[in-house]
Amino acid sequence: MRLDFLKDFKDPYMRTSQGQGVFLAGVALGYLARCQVEGEKDLTSAPLFKQLEFGRMNMKGLKKLLARVPKLLAAYREGIKYGGFIAALAAEANDLILKGEDQELGVDGNFTFTTGFASAPTYFWKIFGKKGEAQGDEAEQLNEVKE
Repeated sequence: MRLDFLKDFKDPYMRTSQGQGVFLAGVALGYLARCQVEGEKDLTSAPLFKQLEFGRMNMKGLKKLLARVPKLLAAYREGIKYGGFIAALAAEANDLILKGEDQELGVDGNFTFTTGFASAPTYFWKIFGKKGEAQGDEAEQLNEVKE
């Protein structure tokens, strides 16, 4: 998992553990939502998308969504090619959020989450690299990415 690009963001909120965790949560949930509508172009039809309150999300709501990731991955396991990557990214987001100061999301947090969610495919592959896409065994890919 490559997260070194996070230090390139100049936004003060993204320089905090909580900010980085909120951003990664947006990427993980955004990628998961896209997996829910695989083959469909309309992301707004994803069940996860319909549960999000963009611009009005609070920390409690975000934690609730992140806590549901394992259940969602199990429910959509047939349609999710990189579930192990999503789980690892959600776990990293959880860790960073727990290391933060547990402040409310506010405008900065909502913006950061939405940026990660809207750009999920771009950042997902920036984190894990396209190399994993061409290989077969997901567990092996995940081990390579962690190294």
